[in-house]
Amino acid sequence: MNRFGKWVALCVFIGALAAGGDASAFGNAASGGSDGAKAPVPSEPIKVEKAKGADAYNVSETYEKGAEVDKKTVVVRGKDVKVSKGIMGKNWVHLRDGSGDSRKGTNNLVVTTQEAPEVGDVVTAKGILYKDKDFGAGYLYKVIVEEATLKQ
Repeated sequence: MNRFGKWVALCVFIGALAAGGDASAFGNAASGGSDGAKAPVPSEPIKVEKAKGADAYNVSETYEKGAEVDKKTVVVRGKDVKVSKGIMGKNWVHLRDGSGDSRKGTNNLVVTTQEAPEVGDVVTAKGILYKDKDFGAGYLYKVIVEEATLKQ
């Protein structure tokens, strides 16, 4: 897609957000995006055991160690609290494991993938962590995991 086509796609996406559509996968307080894009507040506490292995992190550790693991492979296990499909050619999954601070936005990790888990699924995501990823139009993520594969 050429530069003009990407611009048009971004404008359409932003228009869908403004209209209140379900087009958004972006955001929490730490990760940018619109208020409507935030993952919902869970009705009960989430507690998911941390993934195993050398590259394993919990959600809050991805924020704490973001600079250290920038552009490196990470493995994070969490509960899918929101998934938005087919945005910019990928699915945007919000994972939570019970760690982090909701007031600071460090309790929610956005993962991009070609897979589409169901909300409520507990998955292990393996992908590349990026710190301070800027998609433009106000969508800046303190940390995001991209190109992830998911296992249940």
